[in-house]
Amino acid sequence: MADLPGSVLFACTMNSVRSPIAENILKHLLGQRIFVDSVGVRSQDVDGFAIAVMDEIGIDISRHRAKTFDDLEDESFDLVITLSPDAQHRAIEMTRTMACDVEYWRIMDPTIFDGSREEKLEHYRAVRDDIQRRIRERFPMPLKP
Repeated sequence: MADLPGSVLFACTMNSVRSPIAENILKHLLGQRIFVDSVGVRSQDVDGFAIAVMDEIGIDISRHRAKTFDDLEDESFDLVITLSPDAQHRAIEMTRTMACDVEYWRIMDPTIFDGSREEKLEHYRAVRDDIQRRIRERFPMPLKP
């Protein structure tokens, strides 16, 4: 597991959909191996559709409490993965005072789509699946015995 960073921060605009999804998928996959957190440029309660699509894969994010960059207790991360342009700008600002790598993953914001409940859920599922695929590609997973 030498290729794993010691700590990862996921960041998006509101810390209510994309970044909590990413945080909890990585925590689910790698457990205690690395420290994982998430923030937003601004904060908003976790989105109900995000809760629903994560529940579909057995991950409960209903207790997630949104926070901003300013709410971080520890600002020392090895890797910051940004999921929105606003978060990318804020993360780059962090590198002025913190030595860390920053990656930008262009992830669609599912909240911008209208439609029926099922149509909205499809957009959220696509975001969840895209994030999960990227996490599996980016982070080496432990071998199963």
